[in-house]
Amino acid sequence: MTLYKGQRQRQFPPTIGTTSFVKLYILHILIEKNCYGNRIKDEISERLNHKWTPSPGMIYPLLRELEEEGYINGWWEEPQKRSIRRYRITDEGIKHYKVIRRQAKESLDNSLYIVKTVLNDIYKEKY
Repeated sequence: MTLYKGQRQRQFPPTIGTTSFVKLYILHILIEKNCYGNRIKDEISERLNHKWTPSPGMIYPLLRELEEEGYINGWWEEPQKRSIRRYRITDEGIKHYKVIRRQAKESLDNSLYIVKTVLNDIYKEKY
């Protein structure tokens, strides 16, 4: 995470924002398989052992944004009904994923270190 002159750090622990985290996870899932929005939401929740679930109000705007940016392609499963829209990652999306994955790693590692240290220091739990 880069801090600019005069900018104060207000998050603890320093980490990536929720939007950036969900974008990263959406692209990660789409590298593995084509998927539709609600399934992506459920997949994230399952992988996090249902400790946190992104809302549909977060997932769908991010899917539209990623599609507008050319990182994913979407299509209607049944174009006449327009009920289920599936997504796949593009070559440009794979490149973007690799960049943001690398950028997020340090923040996630730092957050993990801080949480483990606090659990050990305050609660005497070893990790």
